[in-house]
Amino acid sequence: MNENIIIYTDGAARGNPGPGGYGTVLISGKHRKELSDGFNLTTNNRMELLAVIAGLEALKKEGSNVTIYSDSKYVVDSVEKNWVFNWEKKSFKDKKNPDLWKRFLKIYKKHNIKFVWIKGHANIKENERCDQLAVEASFKSSLKEDFGYIENKDL
Repeated sequence: MNENIIIYTDGAARGNPGPGGYGTVLISGKHRKELSDGFNLTTNNRMELLAVIAGLEALKKEGSNVTIYSDSKYVVDSVEKNWVFNWEKKSFKDKKNPDLWKRFLKIYKKHNIKFVWIKGHANIKENERCDQLAVEASFKSSLKEDFGYIENKDL
């Protein structure tokens, strides 16, 4: 039987670009897991997408039924409106964040995924928690380098 998993995600950047972070909450039955990380120089959209990737990469079983709740129109519309699949056919020519989109597509194809857009800062408990995790991660004393941003920032 395929597992039913709920993932809430959020990304943050202090400045765009600037220090940033992501927060992810995974829920499956009575199990709950929180993920977050921070980066020295990145963008809000990269952190929104990385939050989704981190959640999906944390899944242990392929073929899971996953519902992802995100307040990012960039991420939700890119998938639900099939834009990313057209970008993939064109090798992401002139598109931002190709490194993350390629990483996303690799894991996306292993599960049954549905995206749901939710309004940010609307008192949705798990989305608020993701926002808190993302912002806190952006303030960590030792932030990672977002090499994908650095390499592709001129696109």
